[in-house]
Parts: sequence; structure tokens; C-alpha cells
Amino acid sequence: MDYDRTNMPAVYDRSRDHGVEWLQRWMDILAAHLRGERVHRILDLGCGTGRFTEGLAGRFDAEVTGIDPSMKMLEQARAKPCTARVRYERASAEALPLADGSVDVVFMSMSFHHFTDPIRAARECRRVLREGGTAFVRTGTREQIPAYPFVPFFPAALPILEEVLPHRGRFHEVFEAAGFQLIAEEMIRQEIATHWMRYADKVAARGDSVLARLGDADFEHGLAALRHHASQAGDGPVAELIDLFAYR
Repeated sequence: MDYDRTNMPAVYDRSRDHGVEWLQRWMDILAAHLRGERVHRILDLGCGTGRFTEGLAGRFDAEVTGIDPSMKMLEQARAKPCTARVRYERASAEALPLADGSVDVVFMSMSFHHFTDPIRAARECRRVLREGGTAFVRTGTREQIPAYPFVPFFPAALPILEEVLPHRGRFHEVFEAAGFQLIAEEMIRQEIATHWMRYADKVAARGDSVLARLGDADFEHGLAALRHHASQAGDGPVAELIDLFAYR
């Protein structure tokens, strides 16, 4: 999806931000896999609005380069308070403007399925990582589609999800072909809203690239069904499953 042809960057954080607590939780998860390894430089690849970029800099006391092909996304990221350790550049995953072996960690969040050429992008990750460096992929996978909370209310989204989300095995094929070895794989259950009505409000922002592809009638019908469910569902939290892969 070409985000610069949409209004999604302006509403992206409204629909995707899950709060400081979960940002820190993700930083702790990454740190656990790095096992105390000193990290000086990080690439946040497909950084979007910079939801994780500053968090990476703070958690690891590192210099972080956020790269994204969308100018509108980067405008949102640059408008946020940030330290001198963070910089943003516009580029594609398939042609990174970084020197060979110049970063210790590559972090990718919900960006892999947007790459034009995943194998070339993985090779670029391998090129810019130092020997022994780690690539993290935080992503949705086709196996998790039935568990996504919005799917029952937006049936027209199902074929789009099946089209864009790879199977877990595809990630391994791509990164192993680029010279990586899988070192860890886990599934994180992440709370995305404190209750269903709050979740409906986030979905209404239409900041998800899959929901953005739906026709207006399909989207409005699904949103109405979701709001009806939310009115009956009570105060329990809403969660989704997210895959995390670590390659070295």
C-alpha cells in the first residue's frame, strides 16, 4: 500500500498505539533475546510514524535510524518529541542507505508484508548488520487470522488478509535464503484495548491497511456490527496474537 496516497498516516497512531506499558513490554521482550549484548546502533525498518523508534533508543541507549518509504509517515514521526539519538530517512527496504555492517540490530514491526521484494530486503538487512547482529520481525501471520478480533465483523477482510499475510514458514525461507539463522520464535498475546468499545473506536479510525482496502459499505456495516457487539460485551480487554521472530 502507498500510504502517501491515503490519509492513514494522520490516524495511524490513533488506531495502533497501545500505550507506554506495552511499548516497554516489547522493549523488554527484545532485550531478553539479546541477553545483555551491547547495542550501539539500531535500524527501525518500516518505522512508520515512529511508534517504536524512540522507545528503542531509550531502552538500549542506542542510536536509531528509522527508515520508511512513506513521506507522510515520516512527517508524523518527525513531529513527535525525539532525542538526538534518533533520525529518520526515506528509503525502501530493498535499498537501504546504510553502510555494510553498520548496525547491531534490525527491528521490523508490521512491515514485512509491505516489502516489494522480501528476499532482497532480507539481504539488505544482512548487509547492514554486523557479524552476529540480530534481526527481529514483529508481524502478523496467516496462521493467526482467525484470532484477529475484527475478522468476525468484517468478513470481506478475510481474503485480503490471506493475500497479504505470509505463513510463518515464509519468513524462515526468506531470511535463511539471505544468510540468517532462526534463533527464537514466540507468540505474544498483546492487549490492544481495555474494552470492546474502546477497540471499536480504534477500528473506526481505519488506520489498518487491510481495513482501508474495504469498500465503504463493507467497512460501515462491519463497524456497526462491532459497535453492537461492544455494547453487549462488558469491560473485558481485547487482545490479539503477534508473532516475533529473531534471526542472526
